[in-house]
Amino acid sequence: MSLRVGFIGYGFMGQAHANALARLPMFFPEAPATDRHTLCGRNEERVAEAAARFGFAHTTDDWQRLVDEVDVLYNLGPNDLHAEPTIAALENDVHVLCEKPLAAALEDAERMVAAADESDAVAACAFNYRYVPALRLAKELIDEGALGEIRHVRGKYLVDWQADAEHPWVWRNDAERAGYGQVGDLGSHTIDLARWLVGPIEDVGGRLATFVDERPAPDGDGALPVTTDDAYLATASFESGAIGVFEGSSMASGHKATNAIEIIGSEGAIRFDLERLNELEVYDDDRRGYERILVTDEDDPYGDRWWPAGHAIGWEHTVVHENYEFLRAIAGEGDDIVSFDEALTVQRIVDTIVRSDDRGQRLAVETDG
Repeated sequence: MSLRVGFIGYGFMGQAHANALARLPMFFPEAPATDRHTLCGRNEERVAEAAARFGFAHTTDDWQRLVDEVDVLYNLGPNDLHAEPTIAALENDVHVLCEKPLAAALEDAERMVAAADESDAVAACAFNYRYVPALRLAKELIDEGALGEIRHVRGKYLVDWQADAEHPWVWRNDAERAGYGQVGDLGSHTIDLARWLVGPIEDVGGRLATFVDERPAPDGDGALPVTTDDAYLATASFESGAIGVFEGSSMASGHKATNAIEIIGSEGAIRFDLERLNELEVYDDDRRGYERILVTDEDDPYGDRWWPAGHAIGWEHTVVHENYEFLRAIAGEGDDIVSFDEALTVQRIVDTIVRSDDRGQRLAVETDG
C-alpha cells in the first residue's frame, strides 16, 4: 500500500519535495510507494493551484485535519509552524520530515524531540546536503583516515538574495516567525555538515550583524523592521582537537549559493562548494596541490541511479536522495536520516552562537556529543 503523504507548505521546499516524490519511482523503484494526498496552506486559491502542479489529490487550510488524514507529514512551513503540527503528528504516530532549523525557539525544538522519543513514528530533519554525492565521498575519505588527524574546518554559506537593501521584507526577517536569522537558516547547514564530517563541537564564539534595519513591506505599503541577523561569524572547538570557522550571510554580493566546506588534516584535505556540486577537491601528501575529482562515476555515492559518468546531477537530486533514505527508514530498511536529536544539537549550537554574541564571550556547548 502507498503511504499517504501530506505537506504543510507549497513554496520552494514544497516544490522540491514534491518533485522528489515524483522522481523516486523512476530512479529508486524499490522505495516505498507514496500517494501525494493532501497539501495544506492558508490561501485557498494558491494552494489549489500548487496542488494541481505538485500532484496532490486534496487540499486543506487546517493542519489538524491534515495530520488526521495522512501517514507521513512533511512540515515545510515557516519555522514558527514547525512545533505544533509536528508534535500532533508524532502523537498520532504519523512519520515526520521537518525542515530545518527544527523550530523557531529552542524550547519548542526540545518538545519536538520529546514527542519523537515517545512516538513509534520516524522523525527526521531535512538537512539535504548530507546527500550530495561529493560530500558523501568526502565523509568516506575522512572516516577511512585518508586525511589523517583533522586540524582545521572552514565552512561558509554565502548568498546575495537580500544584498539590495530595497529587497522586500520576508518572514525570515522576523524573529517571531523565524526565531533566528542567517545563523539559523544558513548556519545550521554548515554546523550540521561540520558535525557529521568531523564530530562533536565543544565550544563556540559568535558574532551577528544586521546591516539593514528595515525593508519595504511585501505589499508596497511602507516598511517593516528587520529583527533577525543578516550575517554571522563563529569560531568552534571540536572534541577531536580540531578548530573551525563558520560564516553565513544573505547579503554577500556575488555569491548565489556558496555553500562551501574545507577540512584540513595532517595527511590530506578536501574542499567542496555547492556551486560546483558534482566536484570534490582532494589533496594528499603525494601531490603539490588539490586535485579536482568529478563525482559522477557509477561506483560513486548514488552514481548508479542517474546518468553515465560525467553527466552532472543538480541540487534537486539531493532532495531525491534525502526522500529515498527517509522513506527507507519508514519501511525499516535503513537509518540514514538526520534524527531530531541531531537536529536539536545543531539548534543548541546555533542558540549558543547567538548567546555568545549577546554576552561577548565564548560559550561551551554542553550537550554536543
